[in-house]
Amino acid sequence: MKLSNTLTNKVEEINTTDDVLKIYLCGVTVYDDCHIGHARTILVFDVLRRFLVIQNAKVIFIQNFTDIDDKIIAKASSEQTDAEHISQIYTESYFRDFDALNVMKATSYPKVTKHIPDIIDFISKLIEKNKAYVGLNGIYFRVRSYDGYGKLSKKNKESIISGARIEVDETKDDPRDFALWKFSSSKPTWTSPWGSGRPGWHIECSVMASKYLGVNIDIHGGGQDLIFPHHENEIAQSEGLFETQFSKLWLHVGMVTINSEKMSKSIGNTIKISELLKEVGPNVIRLFCLSSHYTKPLDYTQDIINETKRRWNQISNAYYELEFRTRNSFIYENCESVQGPMLTELTNYLELFEEYLNNDLNFANAMTIFLKFVTRINNFFSVDKPVDVEFLTKTFSLLKRFMFITGLRIQQVSQQEIEEIEDQINKRSLLRSEKNYLESDKIRLELATRFNIDLIDHKGFTLWKKQSINVQNKHS
Repeated sequence: MKLSNTLTNKVEEINTTDDVLKIYLCGVTVYDDCHIGHARTILVFDVLRRFLVIQNAKVIFIQNFTDIDDKIIAKASSEQTDAEHISQIYTESYFRDFDALNVMKATSYPKVTKHIPDIIDFISKLIEKNKAYVGLNGIYFRVRSYDGYGKLSKKNKESIISGARIEVDETKDDPRDFALWKFSSSKPTWTSPWGSGRPGWHIECSVMASKYLGVNIDIHGGGQDLIFPHHENEIAQSEGLFETQFSKLWLHVGMVTINSEKMSKSIGNTIKISELLKEVGPNVIRLFCLSSHYTKPLDYTQDIINETKRRWNQISNAYYELEFRTRNSFIYENCESVQGPMLTELTNYLELFEEYLNNDLNFANAMTIFLKFVTRINNFFSVDKPVDVEFLTKTFSLLKRFMFITGLRIQQVSQQEIEEIEDQINKRSLLRSEKNYLESDKIRLELATRFNIDLIDHKGFTLWKKQSINVQNKHS
């Protein structure tokens, strides 16, 4: 498999046959609800992981939570509570959002506050190696001690200095030096050999990545906004201490804009995942985030979302067509029709889809192939004809593989609900045969309201499907 490596600016092969593929994703700072930009980054890594898993690669996937930070402390102060309470609230919010988006759980979710002794130990070793020193306001990493500084971001010394926010600390050796530990007397603080304080932002990921994955990892990633200074500083700390390559590949996901504008709380155009889930549902969000190459910016507009809704409708229609016919395959038992050539065609679509993903997660081309696949199925079933049972089961398996890789998920319905729904559909069919359309429409509306389903009438039977969002949300 090939992926874009920010470090080398090349598309490079990764070895998926190693014993274990070690991936570290920089997680969120838990001071607010997650937005669509967070969703894109995490969903890209989710699909990467799903694609690796389905190819039988063994993956250890670590994603941290930054649960102590100036933003968390400020939020706690404004709400007259403590930082721990704020971080707990938004950690729970994170899992609500990403569970709804069907994101696979990480192998582990380490938190900064649970690793303070590890952080202190890491800093102590940097000081011992003369890679860090005690300044007026904290402990700083000595950037000039690491020759490779700037290799990830491609920034030179002059541009880093001119762009730096120089802290008021005359004891800093170099304006580029960054804090590993910040002295503070205001809580929350932790005791260290150098004085009470809190860890700097960058040190946490170096510590947790090396603790859970070792000193050499395969893939490290996050949003493109983390390239500098966060990931640049991680490399300096980790390679400065361990004197070996920190990560073989650095994978960064492009930013999401809103109507061609950068998302910003100050202009009020941030779109929270929780709000978007109510509006369009999880599958539309996933399809949107997978609609272009992951390294490119992705613009959110209502037109694009409307088109994405149509795409999900095509996919879900194909799913329900196959699900219904497979569940009721007894009606085709004596069918002598054979769809071998079409099955070969559909199998080729899946192979091409996976080939595109294998080549640097080419979502744009891969999703085009996926849509051709479901369109072919929908067109096939638009005309009532005998269907080979083997064709049904194998085609359904192909679709399920597409959906596992992309993380798309159909709402599950209990057997009791299925029986009740189909009982109502049978009553409706009888009413329609009697041309009692007023009463049959009442049943359609009741099914939509109670069970959140749409009905699709075919010759001889009625197909039902779950709507992508709850019908009541449309009116709330």
